Amino acid sequence: MRDIIQMALHHAQDKSDIVSQQPVSGGSINESFFVRTARQTYFIKHHPNAPENFFAYEKEGLELIRSTQTIQVPKVYAHSDQPGRAYLVMEWVEGEKNSNTEYELGQGLAKLHQTNAARHGVHHDTYIGTLKQPNTLYNEWVDYYKECRLKTQLEIGVDLGSLTGRRREKLERIITDLNQFIPKEIKPTYLHGDLWGGNWLTGSNGKPYLIDPSFLYGDRHFDIAFTELFGGFSKKFYQAYQEIYPLSSYYDDIKELYQLYYLLVHLNIFGEMYGSAVDRVLDKYAG
Repeated sequence: MRDIIQMALHHAQDKSDIVSQQPVSGGSINESFFVRTARQTYFIKHHPNAPENFFAYEKEGLELIRSTQTIQVPKVYAHSDQPGRAYLVMEWVEGEKNSNTEYELGQGLAKLHQTNAARHGVHHDTYIGTLKQPNTLYNEWVDYYKECRLKTQLEIGVDLGSLTGRRREKLERIITDLNQFIPKEIKPTYLHGDLWGGNWLTGSNGKPYLIDPSFLYGDRHFDIAFTELFGGFSKKFYQAYQEIYPLSSYYDDIKELYQLYYLLVHLNIFGEMYGSAVDRVLDKYAG
């Protein structure tokens, strides 16, 4: 592993001596390390079996968020998707929360969501976890959500055997009737795409940072719905968001429908422990 870290640092134009390195928690997908050189500190992620363009897409998502100048993301110094030697080299972000951190997080996300794009989706495939997420661009959000999100997870679930019988029938019914639930006129905005409580952290001076995006353009309520699924966001966060960009009146009607996508992803990755949560949403929208 030290050879890969050394290679990654050289790629990042840091040929100084490694002072220390240690593994850190970084999710269940990658091997992650805190690395200190004579020059500075880094966060380096390595995936021994990374799929095609795995870190390139993460780097692109971070840079697109950074380009809006609305909320902080870590700097990316280098990446590689070479088989067996895939890595991402980023700045090490560390700090203590203060009384304004989560308020600033809500404000920053609201400002990110005020950044508009021309169409919904992404011009290339991405990943949610290690599941490949096919993408293309659509004029209408409902068409993108139907074709690229729900249908994709349906196909994966059928292949895995996690979506069968009545569960499959109900999901197919929801997909068919999706236009009844989601408004047609929705502006495409910049989205993080994988915004659970583990994908933001605190940097120096209590500044919030977004990490690990699965970037797309779409309905801003899609991001907000996921923040409410597993927790990790305070009342201050939602208060600050609402002050900048109040949620639309239809949000409560479609919140669980947007959460369904993430529950299907978890069902297809982690198994039946998420089955009852999927069934609850299917029952609500498909009877």
